[in-house]
Amino acid sequence: MTKVKKSRNVSWAQLLTVILTPSILLNAILLTKQPTPEQGTLVEGVIDGDTLVLAGKTRVRLRQMDAPELEYCGGEEAKKALEELVLNKKVVLSELIPDQRGRGMALVYVGDRLVNEAMLKSGWARFHHDTTSKNEELKQTAKRVESEELGLFAKCQSQDTPDKEGCVVKGNIDPQGGTKRYYVPGCAQYKYTIVEKDLGEAWFCSEKEAVKAGYVKAATCK
Repeated sequence: MTKVKKSRNVSWAQLLTVILTPSILLNAILLTKQPTPEQGTLVEGVIDGDTLVLAGKTRVRLRQMDAPELEYCGGEEAKKALEELVLNKKVVLSELIPDQRGRGMALVYVGDRLVNEAMLKSGWARFHHDTTSKNEELKQTAKRVESEELGLFAKCQSQDTPDKEGCVVKGNIDPQGGTKRYYVPGCAQYKYTIVEKDLGEAWFCSEKEAVKAGYVKAATCK
């Protein structure tokens, strides 16, 4: 009986390898064929505010930045901003690396314009630390845009203004572990908690509503 189970597990592993390997290899091959600046690669589609689709159906993410998911605040605006920058245009990839799933991540140029920087300037993307030649430049751009409260920093973040009158429960997501906590007036950190709706956080009208959404009461609340 043990041998049968072992054989079955090996078979499933082999089957999974057969299914996934060609896709990963194909994407890797396409990504290694980087065009020269004179050639460029046509952008056929935009998935969201930080992911585009090149000719050949290869997906590439923009390095050094993260845009909101489409269902979150600012998601549609970020997608539209990226479409205006790259859709049906030829781009050149620089400093291309694969992510953990084998998908490419790169600095993306349309002519001399760095799309990654343009997205940060639009205010519909957040800076993400990475090791590229443009790290410090992009970091400073993001700081300026945030201080000027452009894009999502104006529309999607609030500290004192609930979405609806009386809906004062703040939902907050831990960026490290992803734990969802909620705060009510009187909690030690309530006043300083910012609701960042572009990250999926939200205001709630009651503790019951927050719990239903998967949040737990913060330990600092007495």
